[in-house]
Amino acid sequence: MKYGKFIVTSLLASICWGTAQASVITLSFEGVGNSASVDNFYNGGTDSAGNSGVNYGASFGSSSLALVDSDAGGGGNFANEPSADTILFFLNESAVLNYAAGFDTGFSFFYTSSKAAQVDLWSGLDKTGDLIGSIFLNENYQDNGCAGDPRGTYCNWDIAGLAFTGTAMSIDFGGTANQVGYDDITFGSAVPVSAVPVPAALFLFAPALLGFFGFRRKMQAPKTR
Repeated sequence: MKYGKFIVTSLLASICWGTAQASVITLSFEGVGNSASVDNFYNGGTDSAGNSGVNYGASFGSSSLALVDSDAGGGGNFANEPSADTILFFLNESAVLNYAAGFDTGFSFFYTSSKAAQVDLWSGLDKTGDLIGSIFLNENYQDNGCAGDPRGTYCNWDIAGLAFTGTAMSIDFGGTANQVGYDDITFGSAVPVSAVPVPAALFLFAPALLGFFGFRRKMQAPKTR
């Protein structure tokens, strides 16, 4: 996955998240049934298979489907997914996400695609209002030689994100039907949370480094005159 540069540019910002992190929401689609319509799984209801998730106030159109990796017993022909076993895809039209409360600052996601695709951000529900911005995605599904897990045709994932001003209420995840997969869709951040080092880990790591360098100083031979 080609997201090292995003980690570098986001490192300092991640340390200062604090209360801002509370407004960042990530949808990983874990728990949605294989080939089930996501529907209101994240909106206080269920997917088309009757499964329910956390109520984030986010709903999906009927064309938005979940797909579980074949390694986990599903029908998905993909690998190296960024979180667990389930992703978002669509078979008809496009996958539309509605977030009635609105969100700002940015949004981001991981994707794998065998065709060029486009994701549009709208100020109103159901792709209405003003077009706030678009992200254009390149074919990437076989990049990097499927390093890690080669047991799926769609085996490479990249990050896409957009920082914006204003308030968005819907996202249209487009492309060619059955050719694009999305995962870890994040509101409120132009970089998926799962791609940014956890701040606590940084603070745990820093003392270890200080201890290491202190140990090195102790091990140095004293100077002789």
